[in-house]
Formats: sequence, structure tokens, C-alpha cells
Amino acid sequence: MTFWKAKDAKSVEMLPGVTRQLIGHGEQSLAVRFLLSKDGSVPNHTHPHEQLGFLASGKIEMTIGDETRSLEVGDSYCIPPNVPHGATAAEDSIVVDIFAPPREDYLP
Repeated sequence: MTFWKAKDAKSVEMLPGVTRQLIGHGEQSLAVRFLLSKDGSVPNHTHPHEQLGFLASGKIEMTIGDETRSLEVGDSYCIPPNVPHGATAAEDSIVVDIFAPPREDYLP
């Protein structure tokens, strides 16, 4: 598929206060919108995918490896494969991430 409608994105509650929506994918990459409620948290974890993202709205505190930063709207990041990372929302937030290669566990 080449185009996706936002209204058709299926919501999957991953954790309390954290929902993901697949917003597009191809052979080499996959895009996901994460909706985080205030205090919603994605605990530190790793995966074999490179992850590039940006904060579309809200404020989050993100840790990548040993470094923690407060991110504001428009701030971005890149997480190399297998590097521990996690985030907590300081307010209701929307994060958009691109994974390469695509995360098989996020595909429909």
C-alpha cells in the first residue's frame, strides 16, 4: 500500500497510558504513532531495529543508553539497534517513530 488514512489506523494499547498506531510501512521501514497519556511510560528495552523519531506534541523525558533528555515539540532522536531506551510523558504527548527494518511484531 502507498497511502494510509489517519482515521483507519488501528490503536493497540501496549501499556497503561501508551497506545500505538501503525501509520505506514514498506519493505525497509515502518512508521508508528505513539500516544502517551501524562505519566504514561515505556520502560527501558532494546530491539534489533534502528529507531528514528520526533515529538509531535507534548513533552517527554527520554533515556537512550546512559543519557536522559527532556524533549519538546519538534525535538528528534536516533536510537541505534540494541541500545537500551525508554520514555515517560510529562504531559499528553504524540511521538512518531520510524523503525528499520520493519518491526514484524507491529505489522497487522
